[in-house]
Amino acid sequence: MKVLILGGTTEASALARALAEREIPALYSYAGRVSAPKPQPLPTRVGGFGGVEGLVDFLRAEHITHLVDATHPFAERMSCNAVAAAERKDTALIALTRPPWAPQHSDCGQQGDDWQRVDSIEAAVEALAGPPQRVLLAIGRMHLAAFAARPQHHYLLRLVDHPDTPPPLPRHHVIVDRGPFTLESDLALLREHGVERLVCKNAGGTGAAAKLEAARALKLPVLMIDRPALPPRREAHDVQAVMAWLGH
Repeated sequence: MKVLILGGTTEASALARALAEREIPALYSYAGRVSAPKPQPLPTRVGGFGGVEGLVDFLRAEHITHLVDATHPFAERMSCNAVAAAERKDTALIALTRPPWAPQHSDCGQQGDDWQRVDSIEAAVEALAGPPQRVLLAIGRMHLAAFAARPQHHYLLRLVDHPDTPPPLPRHHVIVDRGPFTLESDLALLREHGVERLVCKNAGGTGAAAKLEAARALKLPVLMIDRPALPPRREAHDVQAVMAWLGH
C-alpha cells in the first residue's frame, strides 16, 4: 500500500499525522498556492501534476495504490482530475471533505442566518449590484479581480499571504491572517471595519465558521457561494472513515 494525499486543508494534515503514526507509506502533495505551506510528517511535494495525464504518470511512477483527495471543496479542477486519473489508472480513490455549512434558522428567540445563496463567483458579483457597502470578501485571492465590476463597495480582504500585486479593487483593505478563527476575533473584525455584508464560499468545517457566527450575532446578510458540482466519488467526512477505508 502507498497513499497519495492531495492536501492543503486541516483535514489533510490530520490524515497525514494518522498515516505517519501508523507508518503507512504515503506522500503529501500541495498545490503550491500558499507561500509557506504547513510542514507535514510525510514526504511532501509542491506544485501541479500537469493535468490528468500528469497525475496518471505520477501515480504509476510512485506506485500509488490509494488516492485521497483532501483538497479545498472549491478545488474543482484538481478534484475532477483526481476522479479521471483514478479511473484511468484503476487506483482506489476517496475524498476527505467537510460537510457544507447550512443556514441556521431562528428558533426560540435565537437569531437565525440571513443567507442569499448563489452558484458561482459570477453570480456573487451580480448579486452585489446596488448601493455602496462595506463587504468582507472572504473568498481567497484567486477570484478577487471579478469584483472589480462592483467598484462602489469597500472590500475587506482576509488573505493567507500578502498579494503579489495590489488587488484591482479601488476601495479595499487587506488583512493577512490564517485560521482557525474565533467568534470573538471575528466579531471584533466586523465591528472594527464596519462590515455590512459577508461574501464567502461554502467551505464547511470549523476553522472558518466563526465569521458566520459573527454575522449571525450582528444580523449581517451573507452572500454564500455554493460548492461546484463534482463527478460521483466515494466521500468521507473524517480521518477515521478514511483509515477504515484503507483497512487500518
